[in-house]
Amino acid sequence: MMNFSPQANFEATYNCGSLNGPQECNQQSAFGGDFNFGPSCFTYYGCPNEMSGMSGNGRGSGPSPSRGTSSRIPRCAQKPRQIPSPRINYSFRPVFHERTTDEDDSVLTKQLWKLARKSGTLNLSNKALARVPERLFDINEADADSKAANLEQLTIKEEDAWWNQVPLNNLDLSSNTLTHLSPKIENLASLTVLTLHDNALVELPPEVGKLEKLMRLNVSHNKLSQLPRELYSLPDLRHLNISYNEFTELDPDISDLHMLEFLDGGHNNIQSLPGGIGFLVRLTTLLLPYNHIKELPPDLVNMRSLQKIDIEHNDLTGLPEDMGLLRKLECLYLQHNDIQELPDFEGNEGLHELHASNNFIKAIPKPMCSNLPHLKILDLRDNKITELPDELCLLRNLTRLDVSNNTISVLPVTLSSLAHLISLQVDGNPIKTIRRDILQCGTSRILKTLHDRALANKEEGGSDATSLSGGISVTRLRGGHTDSGDMPENFPDSSYSEQQPSQFGCRCPYPCQQHMQHHIQQNMQPFCVYEPLRNCPEYDRQTQGHIYEPESYQQQHENGNMANLFMKQQEQRRSGPYHNCYMFQQQQQEQYVYGQDGSHHSTNRMAVHPRWVYKLRHTRTLAVNLEQLTEVPEQVFQLAKEEGVHVVDFARNQLSTLPNGLQHLRDQLTELVLSNNLIGHVPQFISQFTRISYLNLSNNLLNDLPKEFGVLVTLRELNVANNRFQFIPNGIYELQGLEILIASENHIKQLNVAGLQCMPRLTTLDLRNNDIDNVPPILGNLTNITHLELVGNPFRQPRHQILMKGTDAIMSYLRDRIPT
Repeated sequence: MMNFSPQANFEATYNCGSLNGPQECNQQSAFGGDFNFGPSCFTYYGCPNEMSGMSGNGRGSGPSPSRGTSSRIPRCAQKPRQIPSPRINYSFRPVFHERTTDEDDSVLTKQLWKLARKSGTLNLSNKALARVPERLFDINEADADSKAANLEQLTIKEEDAWWNQVPLNNLDLSSNTLTHLSPKIENLASLTVLTLHDNALVELPPEVGKLEKLMRLNVSHNKLSQLPRELYSLPDLRHLNISYNEFTELDPDISDLHMLEFLDGGHNNIQSLPGGIGFLVRLTTLLLPYNHIKELPPDLVNMRSLQKIDIEHNDLTGLPEDMGLLRKLECLYLQHNDIQELPDFEGNEGLHELHASNNFIKAIPKPMCSNLPHLKILDLRDNKITELPDELCLLRNLTRLDVSNNTISVLPVTLSSLAHLISLQVDGNPIKTIRRDILQCGTSRILKTLHDRALANKEEGGSDATSLSGGISVTRLRGGHTDSGDMPENFPDSSYSEQQPSQFGCRCPYPCQQHMQHHIQQNMQPFCVYEPLRNCPEYDRQTQGHIYEPESYQQQHENGNMANLFMKQQEQRRSGPYHNCYMFQQQQQEQYVYGQDGSHHSTNRMAVHPRWVYKLRHTRTLAVNLEQLTEVPEQVFQLAKEEGVHVVDFARNQLSTLPNGLQHLRDQLTELVLSNNLIGHVPQFISQFTRISYLNLSNNLLNDLPKEFGVLVTLRELNVANNRFQFIPNGIYELQGLEILIASENHIKQLNVAGLQCMPRLTTLDLRNNDIDNVPPILGNLTNITHLELVGNPFRQPRHQILMKGTDAIMSYLRDRIPT
């Protein structure tokens, strides 16, 4: 049963005609033009005003004389005679249609034109352009209005005057439907950045080679198979992105791009690299993932500036033997290849990340462990590794080790000495020496188990706290010695190891040293840095390079009346805060100088073992971990300053504040690691470190930072996780150069978005497991943040499902909730 409104309403709404006329309903006005009912909506029952005069049996012959009353449609009303109605003619343009030239030209509006002439930047991204507007190629010339205007008119609107025009230097035509680029592109000779990614380009015009000021070119996500030869003559091109195209090879002429610093050729069908690629000596980033490269050319190692190499998902079977020549290499990605053996990486001391998962690697080279002192991430999952070497403990800065899905059955106890290891992945291995429930508890429990076993080995008779199955002790590996007291071959003074004492014993072949051997006290603990001064001057002259007169030594030996040097060790400072530390067992030596008359006098002198002088000088790193230190003597930092140390690591000790001696390194320190201590206060002299770029204060007792903290303009990464912060200190917001901020595992209650906006270079923000109850939507406007972690906070929005989708989903969700 249908009810209808009075006739007047129907006439105003549906505009129905009489029975004899065409029955057309104005559907567009009735339903807002959004519905199409095809034929007339009342074809079956007729127009309501025609049914008003029908009788109860449903039969009526004409319209009702009474126009002010409404009627009901009978249940069994007979179908009236259908009168065809003409289809309404809608004039609209379909969404998908061939773009015309006029439509493309209309995209470049007058407002965009003025903005581009004022700023030098034109963004025509995502405009569905099929052709570049012709007017664009004349943007650097004075337009007709400027030419016609007189001086008085130009003075009134000085911002539009031709003398205030900026040449176009940045043009963005990405995310359109361009298939070709006009040769008129040569008119834009002032371009420095040209962005053409996500189009349908099949070729570039040769005139691109005339853009001599071009520095960045992005043609990714197109259909290119080659680049014009003229492009390789660009003198200032530094950034070239040709990924996601149809290249099968790189043109050998690419070696002519002498200024190139960044090359991305990933996701193509490249089979090999040209031999001359080694001439790209300024290249810092080489990205070639998802290709079919089978080997790397030998001259790749000539690119001495390379910092990052990504050749994952290729068909590589090995790496060049001279990889050590790439001394600036920091990140190496080798996943999903056919590599069976890793090189020793001798010379790659700056390597921070090594990703070699999903290969056919059978063993980890032992020399590699000693050649990569700064390695932080080692990813070797999904390989054929059967054993982990004990020498892994030499990777002192390792934070993540992934050896899952291999065939490892035993974990070496030396892993427990890695002070910075926070992620150990061993899933998918047939490990039988550790219970499954312990393995499932995670990294901390595994390392604790290994540490307990190392201590048990010591109590059973081992002389070292962590005696290894291979006959190597952790303590001596730290200093570079084996259990026999010998130094490994890679140390430069290993040739003299036979002359160096073990446990303060003397093997010196010279008679003066043998004569004084009985004066040395026995039963002393070994140490690494400070040892008694070499008692034979001839030995000192040959091995340590001390400045003595060789003639006097020779004369003393010949005459038999020598000025014998004897170092008598005094009582060790066991009551000091560092009495258990192998590094800081200082030797205050009394030097007796015997004269011709048999008299003697004494002088105090502290000697430094040449092996540790070498380590400090060679690695530029001062690292002491797991030694329960509460203080560090100032002499250590004085020595570190003399040897040019720029990395200091005192993680996993008992320090309550920053050692005062650090001030000696204020002009050269770049990395400072003080994690896992008891630090509750950071002194103000932290502001004196003018070159520091990495600071790790995680796992301490901090709740605030000094106001002077904001002057560390060189700081790039800050880790204050697992402390007691209830808010992010204001000094952090003044770090405009900060790129990574890790503040997880604290008690932070709110986000200061205004403060975060003052950090334009911030890309990573980790705030997991805090007390944040509200996430401001305006946080989504911080587009510079590419990695955001908010899991483990009590807020309700965004939901956990959105957090799991990643940073892009979180930021998009927040932007959508910004009130308009």
